[in-house]
Amino acid sequence: MRDFPLPIALTARLSPVVVLAAAGWALTSGPFATTSSADSQHKQESGQTGTQSPSAPATAAVSKSYAASPAPCGSLAKKTITSLVPGAKTAGKEIRSTDAKIRRTCSWNALKGYDYRWLDVSFEIMGSEAAAQKSYKERLTEKSGGGAVPGLGDTAYSVVNLTTEDKQQTREGEVVAQVSNALVVITYNGSDFESKKAPSTDEINKGAIKAAKEAVTALQGGLAS
Repeated sequence: MRDFPLPIALTARLSPVVVLAAAGWALTSGPFATTSSADSQHKQESGQTGTQSPSAPATAAVSKSYAASPAPCGSLAKKTITSLVPGAKTAGKEIRSTDAKIRRTCSWNALKGYDYRWLDVSFEIMGSEAAAQKSYKERLTEKSGGGAVPGLGDTAYSVVNLTTEDKQQTREGEVVAQVSNALVVITYNGSDFESKKAPSTDEINKGAIKAAKEAVTALQGGLAS
């Protein structure tokens, strides 16, 4: 089998896709019990009056924020990695960050036969939910042309683009999800160096969304404060 050099765009891919991690929300609730006549007498004796609304909500939503990113290289199942990036080491490679508590990224890439795949999982923790929302909207503007991903985090979208360099096609998908004060970003791309063609839009999009769902689950099950 001949050796095929990677296109410049792919060899330069190692720059970290710095991304931002994300958070979840929790719900606390208490039963709204019917007040008996004995309870009413107790309220009167303790100074409580009947002016309190009997329709007060029985539940209250408590928004949890995230203080740190989970370990990105452990955020995906091994079978997911081997499926999306055949031939890659499942341990992945974490990209060094200036502040690993706030921003962490892991990458997997491999060339198996003539097929090349690259997958990045990034988490970024922001100072507030408003800051995460702002960053999410900015990314949405930069990556126009995609679509919403229902049921993923607080809000999420995916977009797939095709590029060609020296007659070699590369198709790349990106999924961005906001979860409270965090962003989860998945970048997944592929090329076939024999046919010069890229994987289908459906393959790349579904792969990126699958990875995003597992990464969001890892975030929500991890370091919430």
